[in-house]
Amino acid sequence: MNASDTTIAWNRDPLPPGPAQDAVIKGITGEIENKGFVIAQMDKLVNWARTGSLWPMTFGLACCAIEMIHAYMPRYDLDRLGIIPRASPRQSDVMIVAGTLTNKMAPALRRVYDQMPEPRWVISMGSCANGGGYYHFSYSVVRGCDRVVPVDVYVPGCPPTAEALVYGIMQLQKKIRRTGTILRG
Repeated sequence: MNASDTTIAWNRDPLPPGPAQDAVIKGITGEIENKGFVIAQMDKLVNWARTGSLWPMTFGLACCAIEMIHAYMPRYDLDRLGIIPRASPRQSDVMIVAGTLTNKMAPALRRVYDQMPEPRWVISMGSCANGGGYYHFSYSVVRGCDRVVPVDVYVPGCPPTAEALVYGIMQLQKKIRRTGTILRG
């Protein structure tokens, strides 16, 4: 095996898996192993960065919105976790649906969700957003926002406390860290 077998030129295809590729990888890791470089997979690095900068689109529909606002106040201070509320769906990557979703509001919820850039996540907050709550059998209530948008994390309660929302956000961060690719799949 000569030196041309282990080099990768910009205009050539990458080496097929095998001894030549193993030699290149060993050569590179041997060069930077003792020099203080951190080797990480790019998708893990990107997902780690995403967890520290979640920007939720707050979609407060009813009384659960009060507890959502409470989570941003100094006692719980979601800003310290990098979670900064945005008023525009174009700048958001998380939607927090807090409260009773009515049939009349469902198209607006879907429209706002569609305006959010990928990757995007949804937190359903409260028993009304999760499954209709006390108004489950009402003619005007959607029995869970998961019938309109895909939900990633459910926060139970009526209304859930601010601590429950913070815990739900931490569960979403854990879910984002577990994803295996940069693109949400």
